[in-house]
Amino acid sequence: MGKKKKYYVVWVGISPGIYDTWDECLRQTKGYPGAKYKSYPTRAAAIAGYEGGVDYNTSNSKTPQTQISKDEWAAAGVNLDSFCVDAACSGNPGIMEYRGVWTDNNIELFRKGPYQGGTNNIGEFLALVHALAFFNQTNKTMHIYTDSKTAMAWVRNKKVKTTLKQTQENAVLFAMLDRAIQWLNTNTYKHTIEKWNTKEWGEIPADFGRK
Repeated sequence: MGKKKKYYVVWVGISPGIYDTWDECLRQTKGYPGAKYKSYPTRAAAIAGYEGGVDYNTSNSKTPQTQISKDEWAAAGVNLDSFCVDAACSGNPGIMEYRGVWTDNNIELFRKGPYQGGTNNIGEFLALVHALAFFNQTNKTMHIYTDSKTAMAWVRNKKVKTTLKQTQENAVLFAMLDRAIQWLNTNTYKHTIEKWNTKEWGEIPADFGRK
């Protein structure tokens, strides 16, 4: 089955309104101070939401879309003294960005992008290596969560297995991949990388909230 159609409402952005694609919504909200937006499954719901102006996402929100509380996370075995990474990509390939946040308070430590012509797997991998390199510069051994088995495998094998073709548009991403692989081959780390259990814990705190 194909991906379900979504409609996007922009309440606060460059040009508020209802948009048919995430790319259009992103162009109206990316970098716009206090942008407010949300996706809806039908145009009728989008119209109702646009008129009601409630239950929106914000471009600088630090609140993840989770299904259980932090106390429940701790009871389930989540290490709250940890770090989470995630990526988002509109299209495949498409506009990609990635970020890293502290698990216990969702404060964003880094965000990179948007980059043209990327994929979610590449973003997840770059986010994970970014975190490893950053924490190697500190005196603390960090527990790092990712919801991507692919990114974990690429880091473990020190090799990127992507079918994405390099173009002038995404050349910067391939240069970043080369640097990431070089870093993995020339550095060691003691940080623990663990798969985030989305099914049991809800969305990873670094999630961009665009599903």
